[in-house]
Amino acid sequence: MSSIQQDLSVFSKFNFERPPIGIKFSPTKPDGIERLDKILDFCEMLLEAQERGPFYATKEDFTCIGPLLLGMLDEEPIFESGRVGPKLEVFRDVRANQRVYQHLPRLTKNTVNYVAFSPLDKLSFEPDVLVVTANPSQAEILLRAKSYTTGETWSAKGTPVIACAWIYIYPYLSGEMNLTVTGFGFGMKSRRLFPEGLILLSIPWDLLPRIINNLQDMKWVPHSYTIGRDAHKKKVRRIVEELKQES
Repeated sequence: MSSIQQDLSVFSKFNFERPPIGIKFSPTKPDGIERLDKILDFCEMLLEAQERGPFYATKEDFTCIGPLLLGMLDEEPIFESGRVGPKLEVFRDVRANQRVYQHLPRLTKNTVNYVAFSPLDKLSFEPDVLVVTANPSQAEILLRAKSYTTGETWSAKGTPVIACAWIYIYPYLSGEMNLTVTGFGFGMKSRRLFPEGLILLSIPWDLLPRIINNLQDMKWVPHSYTIGRDAHKKKVRRIVEELKQES
């Protein structure tokens, strides 16, 4: 097991109600993992991995447009025509639906043949993306960890439909953490995959080392979170006065 996988143990300290899921995009068949024994949508596979454990999926195991995003298919004419969204009452007309496909992140054609999923405690591979299902307090810690040593901003990117593109593909291609809230994505909401109001945070592999190091170094619950409004304001005033005196 690699050092990055060992370091991922810091995530167990959150006591997430639903386990973080590692995802691997691979041109070759994963070792030691069984193939998915049912056909699911890409978004459904996150919940499936949380409930059943590790598996891998191939092109034949997907419904919806997962294979298009993964570069397993050249095109999905009915979906990309923009004619589906208006029928589902997501968009007013075809042109609005068509525009979505100009923004979607997609993997290069024929670069991925298998997608592996595994809960954190059963990982046998180094994940390309780690998807964390968190409550707001847990998500706040992770967002703070992203910028703790760099001051970087965080952001959320997505579209009303095809949430899977932004949960799995966008972080992998961009190297940026992304987030969404359960109840936002049309397909996921229609399928009732998760209770509303949870935060889905997707962390790409190259950002994981910084997140892990910062989680190990920073205070997860700053003092100001524990003392209330008035005490916090008093503390800020004291710090400002001390800094003025120093300068």
